[in-house]
Amino acid sequence: MRVFISVDMEGTAGIVDWEQCRGPGTAYELGRALLIDELNAAIDGAIAGGATHLLVNDAHSTMCNHAPAALHGNASYLSGKHKPMYMMQGLDSSYDAILLVSYHGSMGTAGVLSHTYNPRAISEVRIDGVVAGESGINALVAAAYGVPVGLITGDQTVGPEAEPFCPGIEVVQVKTAVTRLAAQSLHPNEACERIRAGARRAVTQAGGLRAPRFAEPTTMEVDLLTADMADMAMWARGVQRAGARTARIVDADPLTVFRTFITVVALTRSIAE
Repeated sequence: MRVFISVDMEGTAGIVDWEQCRGPGTAYELGRALLIDELNAAIDGAIAGGATHLLVNDAHSTMCNHAPAALHGNASYLSGKHKPMYMMQGLDSSYDAILLVSYHGSMGTAGVLSHTYNPRAISEVRIDGVVAGESGINALVAAAYGVPVGLITGDQTVGPEAEPFCPGIEVVQVKTAVTRLAAQSLHPNEACERIRAGARRAVTQAGGLRAPRFAEPTTMEVDLLTADMADMAMWARGVQRAGARTARIVDADPLTVFRTFITVVALTRSIAE
């Protein structure tokens, strides 16, 4: 049983501030310690559910947030910020299940530290008319390779966003957002226990799940913060203008939609920061 884990950071119990997610600093070291415990809980649960091979893709910020030797289960660790497939780098059709650990809601939600790939450029993404956070966007890659998404962890916004794209997904809520910068979190021990149990169930039941599916062709609309950013998005092949600040991507291949979206993110980042 081969399990792919995409791990972000903002969805961790106890994390409510950007300083906990960006190093260096004391707050970041606290956030990193909270996250590695939740990640290892997911790994332990996956192994208990039958996983024999685990690949952890560090999907947060600079994407090198963990000490490789700290990962349980002799998990392989994919790190580094230049990844063509970004949060889903390393996934292929050989995997049996995907776990999304410490994810967050999309930019328009009241979730903790909510954003969609780049908060300085993207205000909303819709896939086939449904608002998509990073879980829904990343599900395009899961669909391309035919791998089910078995688990997502985070606050109360992540489950409802993932469920339209990831049928049968196990949802583990570890905190409740009060505002975008405040939350009531489970004790870290309780959060880890729930994640461990959820990951075990997800891997155990993976054979009965189906991979995400999208319309053919798939249509993605990306609302950007400024018209200049929408202009720049048009530089990417396959991107159409759908409004003053909206870019549209349409293709029969979900992987092409994802790759084009990542290109738009990379392009607009150059004038967003």
